[in-house]
This record gives sequence, structure tokens and C-alpha cells, in this order.
Amino acid sequence: MIKTDILIIGAGPTGLFTVFEAGLLKLKTHLIDALPQPGGQCSEIYPKKPIYDIPGFPEILAGDLVNNLMEQIKPFDPGFTLGERAETIEKLEDDTFLVTTNKGTQHNAPVVAIAGGLGSFEPRKPPIPNIVDFEDKGVAYIIRDPEVYRDKRVVIAGGGDSALDWTIFLAEVASEVTLVHRRNEFRGALDSVERVAELTKLGKVNLITEAEVKELKGEDHVTGVGIKHKTKGDIEVDTDYFIPLFGLSPKLGPIGDWGLEIEKNAIKVDNSYDYQTNIPGIYAIGDVNTYKGKLKLILSGFHEAAIMCQSAYQRIFPDKKYVMKYTTVGGVEGFDGTKKEAKKEVVKAIN
Repeated sequence: MIKTDILIIGAGPTGLFTVFEAGLLKLKTHLIDALPQPGGQCSEIYPKKPIYDIPGFPEILAGDLVNNLMEQIKPFDPGFTLGERAETIEKLEDDTFLVTTNKGTQHNAPVVAIAGGLGSFEPRKPPIPNIVDFEDKGVAYIIRDPEVYRDKRVVIAGGGDSALDWTIFLAEVASEVTLVHRRNEFRGALDSVERVAELTKLGKVNLITEAEVKELKGEDHVTGVGIKHKTKGDIEVDTDYFIPLFGLSPKLGPIGDWGLEIEKNAIKVDNSYDYQTNIPGIYAIGDVNTYKGKLKLILSGFHEAAIMCQSAYQRIFPDKKYVMKYTTVGGVEGFDGTKKEAKKEVVKAIN
């Protein structure tokens, strides 16, 4: 039985930042995530993708953001149950919660914070009859390690940001990159579209629009794709890998059966106060929640985490009153047992 003050379900950016905010309040935290490493989508789906709306960082790679968050929470020594999915929840007689994973690991806490992003994901697969036969044999729906494609031939299908971003990135890694899209127009950022067009002119990308991949060739591994072009008919392209990037379908998974109020595959919360769900003691923060005016941004999740932790403190210690102190004044109990002191001269009394 793992006991903690706040049990955080989801180890993405919002879940990780919750550790920091809870740590400032001297609250212990433990995180559960179905993925084998912290970071959520930022680690699993697009670690090399730049993010532009994190305050103080004009641009930061998703993977670097996760690394920074892990460094930031190091002083608070959170626990992790990784590679396991939160399966069931039970309210105990002492008003705490018992959360059990799909592998039987039990966790007990007075507060549960659901920070599961958009939930679990399933890739949207193109309607190719034999695509399942080639999964992990040249077909991949998510790029985890770009080095797998070093000096290999790659065909990417899709017209959104992921397809464009990985086409640009792999153009400098793979020996040959082909991007197939069923329209002439793309749904991704204009800068990325222009970059792909530039790489096409330079001969680093083979761009085929108004076309769809309809067939996979090979026996034990993909050796080529059959493409149906709107005007040119059938085209065959030899390749070592086929990567259809048509997005992911989010699902709440077992959390959807916990008796929480759900609206459009998201958990309704009270944003007028503390992002608590309809079950007292269970909060939902980040992309997993919904309320009027909700913005699904990482920075919104950070804000919600800070507010939620204040409410959690009062729930855990109803007889105590916490007086918030800015970290610029109080510092952060920190690294290697030391304390990162604030620069006292920054704080001046006004007489």
C-alpha cells in the first residue's frame, strides 16, 4: 500500500507541476501513469516538437520542458508508479481514497488529483486492409526515437502539424522522406508548410498531394506502399517505414466509470473555486477537465494545479491556516539538502 497526501493520476506537465506546488505546502505526492516514463504526450508523442506558449521560454522543446519540470520537482522527492493504469477508486471509511492500478498496485490518499491530459489514446488508423499485419514491422503511429529512421527510407501520411513537423525533422535524419497528403492544403502551421515546400524544392522531401496510401507491400516487414493519386493513378514507392500521422482518439478509460460528471469526454469541475469534481476530494486539472471558458493549454493546467493544491491543503489540514509566501521571499527547500535562498535585496520594504 502506497500512502501519500495527494495522489496524482497523470505524469504529464500539469501532473509534474502539481508536485512542485504541493511541495511548497509540505505535502507529499505520488504519481500514477500508464506510460513507462514521465512527461505524458510531451515525452511519448512529440518530444522534439517546439512549444511557444510557456511563460519565460520563447521556444522550448516538449522533451526539454519535461526535463526542466523533473529538475524543478527533484527537491520534493515524489513517488512514481509508471507503466500502470489507474483502474478503480474506492472511498474508505476514514474519508480517504483507495486507487488500484490494472496491475494491482494500491494507493491511498485523502486527495486525488486527476491530471490525465486528454486521457488514454488510440491512433487513428487509415483504412488499409493489411495495416495491422505490419504494426511494429515497419508501421508506426507514433515516433518515439527518431534515430530508428537514421539512413532509412520513410513514407509519412497526414496533413497536420505532426506530419509536417516530423517530415521536417526526419529530412535531416532519414535517407529519403516522402510525405503523402490527400489534399493540396495542409492543416498545420504556415511556417511548417513553407518549410516542407522549401525542402521539397531542395530535393530533401518527396511531396505527393491529392493522394492516399491504399496498400502496404512486403512480407515480414514493409518494403513499399501503393499510393492512389487523384490524377496520376497508381504510384508505388519503396520504403522501409510507413508512418501514418492522422492524430489520436482520446478516451478517458476507466476514469470514466468512477462516478464523475462527464461532459464531452472531459470531467466537469468547479472552476469558481478549486477545480474539484462532483466527488469531494477528487480534483481534475489540465486538459482532462472542462468548464465554461476552458482553454486546453499547458499554462492553464499550471494555474489550475496551484489553485487545487491550496484547496487540497485545507482539506487535509482543516484546522490549519496556510499563509502563502512567494518563493522569491521564502526560497525553496532544495537541492542536495540545501535551501535556494531568495535574494533579499530584491524585496524592499516600502515606508
